[in-house]
Amino acid sequence: MAEPLDLPSIGPDAATAQTRQFISFRVGEDEFAIDIMAVREIKGWTETTVLPNQQDYMLGVLNLRGTIVPIFDLRCRFGLGLTTATRSHVVIIVAIGGRLLGLLVDAVSDILTVNAADIRPVPDVDQPIDNAFLAGIIPVGDSMVVLLSLENLFANHGPANAAIAA
Repeated sequence: MAEPLDLPSIGPDAATAQTRQFISFRVGEDEFAIDIMAVREIKGWTETTVLPNQQDYMLGVLNLRGTIVPIFDLRCRFGLGLTTATRSHVVIIVAIGGRLLGLLVDAVSDILTVNAADIRPVPDVDQPIDNAFLAGIIPVGDSMVVLLSLENLFANHGPANAAIAA
């Protein structure tokens, strides 16, 4: 009788190790994505309470069921100007380093399931967005989605960082 073959597992755990999920969203004409595991909630835009002496991209805070959450304008954070928020805008609530914060975006686009090998490195070229913010590029059809590093996006940025760490 032949010996059984020792094949690698192809069950759910193996598939999970090879794929990652991201939530994609628009800021202006560009598509970005973040790890779906960081997302806690998606909600429509509501006015914030402004805090004095903050970075321009820190819009203020929201009371989210008793938790004070700082809200950041990603368009402004990327150096692309302030967003005039309307009811059509969306806030993505994310957890970074044990703290919640909100990201103001134009719209949520999709949930992407991506083979980890398909995530491409960011080319080393001049861009309007600091390369430290970027974790990779995901080819999707004929377009590309820029993968953001949430940890780098809000690291070491003065008063706004204090709002996260408080």
